[in-house]
Amino acid sequence: MQEVIAPPSVLKVLLIAAIPVGAALIGATVAALRPPGLVVRSSIQHFAAGVIFSVVAVELLPEIRKGHDPFEVGWTFAAGVALMLLIDKLVKRYGHASVSGPSPGQLVPIGVDLLLDGLLIGIAMTAGLKQGILLTVALTLELFSLGLAMALEFGNSKMRVRILAPTGIACLMIVGAWLGRTMLADASEHTMAGLLSFGSAALLFLVTEELLIEAHESANTAVTTTMFFVGFLIFELLGMLE
Repeated sequence: MQEVIAPPSVLKVLLIAAIPVGAALIGATVAALRPPGLVVRSSIQHFAAGVIFSVVAVELLPEIRKGHDPFEVGWTFAAGVALMLLIDKLVKRYGHASVSGPSPGQLVPIGVDLLLDGLLIGIAMTAGLKQGILLTVALTLELFSLGLAMALEFGNSKMRVRILAPTGIACLMIVGAWLGRTMLADASEHTMAGLLSFGSAALLFLVTEELLIEAHESANTAVTTTMFFVGFLIFELLGMLE
């Protein structure tokens, strides 16, 4: 008889979700004190993209396939893509940065994306501790990159604003993790598969339409491209460990 492993406590999930927030703080601090060069920034973004892609492929997709309901997975995945396309459209329409920092049109979609990422952490932690931890590591790299980028957007603001504003927005991830852990702790296997499918679509959109595009705009060399595959391989190997 297979042993049923209880999901981690709410406090443990919140503490784990706080790790990416800390990464955003570090990234914002680094950018405020000493902005990284284009090659370094592109390498970080490529590596983070490879890690997120690997976690989706190696850890999340097997959990999604357990439900064996193509219709459910199909429409939730499509809903995730549709939401991210809507967010992307809002950013392009209203997201014009000012000299003092990002506009509300930029901050609102970023906040929604962070809330979804946190929700996915809570869901993944409920589905399995290993999946949740690997996803958290991947999102930690994402938020480090986001902290760098947002601090640079607040370029003419005071240093404390450049550091604290990205960190404060990143805290939405903790809120999302709390919602995912408390509201979905007793969700059925089919519901979890649908939610993971929805979240996987959002993560893949993040990789293809945000991280990689921004990385190529910063610098696109053989070294930076290689970092994508390094990130993917490392987490593929980690996912094979029991």
